[in-house]
Amino acid sequence: MGKGFFNVPVAINEPVKSYAPGSPEREGVLETYKAMFNSTVDVPLYINGEDVETGNTRTMSPPHDHKHVVGTYHVAEQKHIDYAISTALEARKSWSLMPWEQRAGIFLKAAELIAGPYRAKINAATMIAQSKNIFQAEIDAACELIDFLRFNVQFMSDIYMEQPESTSDAWNRIEYRPLEGFTYAVTPFNFTAIAGNLPACMALMGNVVVWKPSDSQVYSAKVIMDVFKEAGVPAGVINVVFGDPVMITNTVLASPDFSGLHFTGSTFVFKELWKQIGNNIHNYKTYPKIVGETGGKDFIVAHKTANAKQVATAIVRGAFEFQGQKCSAASRAYIPQSLWADVNAFVIEDVNSFKMGSPEDMSNFITAVIHEGSFDKLAKYIDQAKADADAEIIVGGGYDKSKGYFIEPTVILTSNPKYTTMSTELFGPVITIYVYEDDAYAETLKLVDETSEYALTGAILATDRYAIAQATEALQNCAGNFYINDKPTGAVVGQQPFGGARASGTNDKAGSAQNLLRWVSPRMIKETFVTPRDYRYPFLGE
Repeated sequence: MGKGFFNVPVAINEPVKSYAPGSPEREGVLETYKAMFNSTVDVPLYINGEDVETGNTRTMSPPHDHKHVVGTYHVAEQKHIDYAISTALEARKSWSLMPWEQRAGIFLKAAELIAGPYRAKINAATMIAQSKNIFQAEIDAACELIDFLRFNVQFMSDIYMEQPESTSDAWNRIEYRPLEGFTYAVTPFNFTAIAGNLPACMALMGNVVVWKPSDSQVYSAKVIMDVFKEAGVPAGVINVVFGDPVMITNTVLASPDFSGLHFTGSTFVFKELWKQIGNNIHNYKTYPKIVGETGGKDFIVAHKTANAKQVATAIVRGAFEFQGQKCSAASRAYIPQSLWADVNAFVIEDVNSFKMGSPEDMSNFITAVIHEGSFDKLAKYIDQAKADADAEIIVGGGYDKSKGYFIEPTVILTSNPKYTTMSTELFGPVITIYVYEDDAYAETLKLVDETSEYALTGAILATDRYAIAQATEALQNCAGNFYINDKPTGAVVGQQPFGGARASGTNDKAGSAQNLLRWVSPRMIKETFVTPRDYRYPFLGE
């Protein structure tokens, strides 16, 4: 690693390990997986640097083996949330004054702990609790979280380096203060990296945090906190609470010291939180910052000049990696008539070659969806597609929850471009395809833009540069991350800052300095060297 501003190490993306058969990393993570799977863990709340056991516990089970219990976690009462808030505010007195390079050192150490001694553990926890295969766990829980931690330090250094012009008369400088009060992080089940980054990036900038992970991600959240504790995050800076999201949120948002929400989750919940903050606005000491990344109904558009095999691969990877449970997952595709026969054949061939089961068997490409509620919702839409006259399932369509929440990767073909699964976010391994006439490309682009309330990711595949330029302009408002000749997933920290607009969020671009700027309250300081002693200006004359 090189050196950046003030000798901060320059961030470099963490290399992805292969986990090829016979590799040491494969054997290491399998050994760790088995040890964690065959034991149980008790996960307390973590408040003021201490484990807090409430006695009210819930069990944790792998989605791919839901009768097997791998541990319990403790559920908070309101008094615990009040304690988390008060201890955060007390910790802020020291943490906000901590030199920034000392804060940087803590999170750089956290990155190296994940890259080294915690790598197998955080990957195994993600495989067990979130049913990710090893590759999906590696690029998320290890590589992306490491990248967030390293790049955020570089972004912080870059932000601090941005200063106004000074003159011989006055020295002008910007002080990037943390927000006054405490912040609230609400994180999802689907990415361990997001769960770690949301509280960490706010804390890096000098803020104190109350963090509520998803109930379906508690297992890997504990590993994240173990890393943060070992890295030296002081008591009270990041406080972790589990339990009733309504009670926790109501308690947090009722505090006059609430100063910021960092959220990733459903669009409905985010809108409700925004409304609740608005209703409480007269109670707050400062206007809270609100940053959210929510849902998506992400698209793939193929032009007649696209390569059919490339289109099929983009569909299969984009829609079915991690069972389609990525905010960016492809869930609707528009294919020209002239390519459809080939694309259809390639997609069916690929899907039929998938193996599905536990992530412990590393030959499995597909594992389970996160919980029974998700399973039941997806099964309902699949059954509806089987019954509807304007839809047909061309591959997949099966499901079974007897052992785990397994949904077969499913491709729906529809003759109706506004069919329900073309516009409704499903968050599972289901993609719907509409075939359009080759000469209706412009009309199809308009259809893509108008079909969904979301605007997160999208992709265009073509070899005709005019067609690419046309799509880039026509689709400018319906995807915050737009991919040319690739699938619409796989944003890399520092390379493709991530976020969308419309109902997909505030588009504050996680993995960039833009996001970190939301977690500071700049103070402009002007220092005049020779202070005037007379009010008179020259225009007044003698």
